[in-house]
Amino acid sequence: MSERSSVYGPGDWRGDAARDLGAPGAFPFTRGVHPTMYRGKLWTMRQYAGFGTAEETNARFRHLLAAGQTGLSVAFDLPTQMGYGSDHPMAEGEVGRAGVAIDTVDDLERLFHEIPLDRVSTSMTINATAPVLLAMYLVVGEEQGVARVKLQGTVQNDILKEFIARGTYIYPIEPSLRLAIDVCRFVHAEGMTFNPISISGYHMREAGATAVQEVAFTFANGLEYVRRAVALGLDVNELAPRLSFFFAAFTDLFEEVAKFRAARRLWARLMKENFGAADSACRLRFHTQTGGSTLSAQQPQNNVVRVAIQALAAVLGGTQSLHTNAYDEALALPTEQSATLALRTQQILAHETGVPEVVDPAGGSWYVEALTERIEGEARALLEEVEAGGGAARATERGFFQQAIAQSAYQQQQAIESGAAVVVGVNEYADDQTIPSVPAPDYRALAAAQRRRTEKARGMRDAGCVKRALEELQAAARVAEAPLMEPIIAAVRARCTVGEISDVLRGVWGVYRPV
Repeated sequence: MSERSSVYGPGDWRGDAARDLGAPGAFPFTRGVHPTMYRGKLWTMRQYAGFGTAEETNARFRHLLAAGQTGLSVAFDLPTQMGYGSDHPMAEGEVGRAGVAIDTVDDLERLFHEIPLDRVSTSMTINATAPVLLAMYLVVGEEQGVARVKLQGTVQNDILKEFIARGTYIYPIEPSLRLAIDVCRFVHAEGMTFNPISISGYHMREAGATAVQEVAFTFANGLEYVRRAVALGLDVNELAPRLSFFFAAFTDLFEEVAKFRAARRLWARLMKENFGAADSACRLRFHTQTGGSTLSAQQPQNNVVRVAIQALAAVLGGTQSLHTNAYDEALALPTEQSATLALRTQQILAHETGVPEVVDPAGGSWYVEALTERIEGEARALLEEVEAGGGAARATERGFFQQAIAQSAYQQQQAIESGAAVVVGVNEYADDQTIPSVPAPDYRALAAAQRRRTEKARGMRDAGCVKRALEELQAAARVAEAPLMEPIIAAVRARCTVGEISDVLRGVWGVYRPV
């Protein structure tokens, strides 16, 4: 973004208050998606957790819920995200490292054991295998006696950003999009209030995108999904209220506050201009996570301050839910103590600062309004460039997003290495403290135990039922218009594994090979 002035006044914002700001809860939602915002209901405090076994993660979930957390967020290990069983050669060395290992629906039951799914909202960071994990969640709910319509939460299911920035894709772009949109179709057809997709700028920002790129590229992906869902026959005014978004909060406080306000206004206008959506379908609802890439391994206690500032930006910007990173995440998985401190950061913001008492407290500042207008304008211009080139799917195929983010990341790193951008404790105010060493869990033993568990599960199921379920899924995958969630749910009920279901789809569609 271009340089900011040292002083702002009435001449720096020439917008129309009625047109560009409006009232909270009213189009274009610049000031918030609800009239009373946090005076009516605080944001959901949703801490991301997942490591090792389902039992360990279940224990962390229950600890955080007891500490006052109001929503769950699941991190899955790489084999689960990439559609490999824990006993597959490609899973070697990765089982349980980046999140919890899930092979069968019974693993997911252990993850949520004694957590009633009709009383908690769950977010699952899962993309290429999102339909499988959603199917497992539904089956766990069934076996708890919870109707689908009572399940609350979000499945990320944003496959385009995987090709762009995160990397946990499996299939080529078109069948991947087919799967993502089929989840939207299924959730709508079942009358569920579950969010079938969380369109995510967070990972692009973490990869090096600027604030403007984060907004523009996220909305390019969002428009691609909405267009495809509408082409499939979904009503935009029924689909759009279930769309969720996911952004990062970095440490440039006012830029982040303005970014969130600009994003709400821009998305509302895009939905109105492109789809003629009703006002209620133009609301941008989003989750925020503090910036993982801003955490430093050097002087890690400094991260407590960074996270607090980033959380403040998210709340001033009107987020609907928030994850605050633990200060030690640059070193290892957070301890119970650091995870609790991260949650307490949100609780102090909620109950001791007075910030939630006023809707959009930064609104009306010449500086904030000028920044909001500038971010919206620059993001729209970048988005129009993507749209002119055929939209997000085609831009992804060409590497447009990837090249732009790589260039921004390079420039940011250059600024840090030259000292033009100061990172306290890293390139300024550094000391001779050694970076703390954190003992790692015994992942080899963990992986061996998970493999044994999966092998045992295979031996206890009906082999004929498994075979029929996988054959029915294969047949559906071969027919372009066939629904996919229903045969995936049937396969999950038969105790097919994440890897087996993914292998069937690999066999039909192949895998994505970057150019």
